[in-house]
Amino acid sequence: MSVQAAPPLDERQKPPRRRKKSAALYEVVLPLIATAGLFLLWEAACRAFNIPGYLLPAPTEIWKDTMAIGPTVAGHTMATFKTVMLGFVVSILISLPLAVVLTASPAIAAAVYPFLVWTQSIPKVALAPILVVLLGTNELPRIVITVLVAFFPLVISVATGLLSVPPELIELSRACRASKLSELLRIRLPYAVPFIFAGLKVAISLAVVGAVVAEFVNADAGLGFLIQTSTAFFKVPVAFGALIILSVMGVVLFQIVVAAERIFFPWSSSNATPGA
Repeated sequence: MSVQAAPPLDERQKPPRRRKKSAALYEVVLPLIATAGLFLLWEAACRAFNIPGYLLPAPTEIWKDTMAIGPTVAGHTMATFKTVMLGFVVSILISLPLAVVLTASPAIAAAVYPFLVWTQSIPKVALAPILVVLLGTNELPRIVITVLVAFFPLVISVATGLLSVPPELIELSRACRASKLSELLRIRLPYAVPFIFAGLKVAISLAVVGAVVAEFVNADAGLGFLIQTSTAFFKVPVAFGALIILSVMGVVLFQIVVAAERIFFPWSSSNATPGA
């Protein structure tokens, strides 16, 4: 029975390269093609059926009217971006320690979890005017609303990740007399990384939603404020432009979190490429 020689090193390196090309195709090229196709279909439908611009403006009309007030739109975009990032950072600073405390003490978890659920059961649109009365007409109510929308999935994801460690590893660390802090830093947090980033991806998307909801209630700048004022004066293309910018902002921030996970934690299980 003959034994075949192992393929050269270059041949063995081809499958990983193909997987990388496939990943780029799935994650970059296909979404761009699908998005371009959607806008082309949108433009063609508006032209073919003569849809009035005040009902559904064509993408070219949206682009023209939005660019006509480009500096104003840029200022509103930066205002919303500031609120989103402040709310997102504060939600991280609250969620991570809170998740550690919840997983460290079952008694605290039983006492605090109902309050967490309670904060999520209140409609944020109904809560925003009350926060304006309590905190004033500054940016603080908008940040608080953004935090309330974003922090809950992050707390749940981090707590789930901290509790996902195999029991035998915890028993081994305790047999080695590892401290609680060492157990947290060296065992629980590494296992929780995929869960943490899953929560971060959801939180950054919800932070955009929370910021816009807050701007609908109390704001003198921001894309939510721009949408509200544009529709009030029947400038529908500008409102659609602000809506598209919000969508792009959410996608870009989501992809930044994905890139951060791949750069700093390439071993994370959530980095697996679909279809690879």
